[in-house]
Amino acid sequence: MARSRDPALFVLLAVLWGGSFPAIKAGLAVFPPFSFAGIRYALSGLLLFGYVLAVGGVWRPRRGDDWRAVGITATFLVVGNGLLFVGQQYATSGVGAIVYSLIPILTTAFAWPLLPTERHSATGLLGVVFGFVGAAVVVSPDPSNLLAAGVLGKVVLIAAATSAALGSVLLRRTDPAMSVAAMTAWGMVLGGPVLFVLSAVTGEPLTRGDLGPADLAAMAYLVVLATALGFVVYFRLLNALGPLEVNLVSYVVPVVATLVGWALLDEAVAPTTVGGFGLVLVGFALLKREALAAELRPYVFG
Repeated sequence: MARSRDPALFVLLAVLWGGSFPAIKAGLAVFPPFSFAGIRYALSGLLLFGYVLAVGGVWRPRRGDDWRAVGITATFLVVGNGLLFVGQQYATSGVGAIVYSLIPILTTAFAWPLLPTERHSATGLLGVVFGFVGAAVVVSPDPSNLLAAGVLGKVVLIAAATSAALGSVLLRRTDPAMSVAAMTAWGMVLGGPVLFVLSAVTGEPLTRGDLGPADLAAMAYLVVLATALGFVVYFRLLNALGPLEVNLVSYVVPVVATLVGWALLDEAVAPTTVGGFGLVLVGFALLKREALAAELRPYVFG
């Protein structure tokens, strides 16, 4: 964090995004998954556009790569987050966050075949293997009941993380003039209505019951704090720290999500959840060992 202008932003982002998983879990008691995700991203995208216009720069697609980037962002937002909300119905907040922490590892796995400039190494491959083994430990399927809702829910969460990772790699094959913030805002605004269509096609009701203050609070938290404010903080950290250090937030988020889920939703923390997260963390460390060593060297050697 040596280059950080404000380390408190890192902690804030971890808290905002970590709290999003319990908020999703709580809101799913009343909101069906696709409509819940659609409301979240359609409204958050509009708020994020306010930030994009405030900071200036290219805010709308003007050429082919801009439209391709927006299309990729919207497509994988719909797929990834639609699956996230579906899978989170059958898993604890901590499990959802841990599975999503696989994204940097899965991104590397997709980058090797899709981005020719990416380097291959045996240690990096070992890191990917550790990540996959960690995911398997978190899922912990019962061989006698592989179709149990809890197992399938975790598999859907892995599919959500896989979609997000693939989308991020495909974005690197484009060269848009727009900022990451503008692409994200467009992706949310365009992807949100598609999620509403999926909600209608799958026959989801508007709500599963009467809305209470806690349900509205969960939605407000996701729209305003976790998504709109969270991405503003993320973009600032990305400029201040770079992608490696910002990716480290993925490994603080599960801790926050697990603690909040335990404290507010009375969610249990299974030993396999802790062990699987440890393996995923080791996998990331192996993948990014050289970059992490470079970041830590000033602290070790002064």
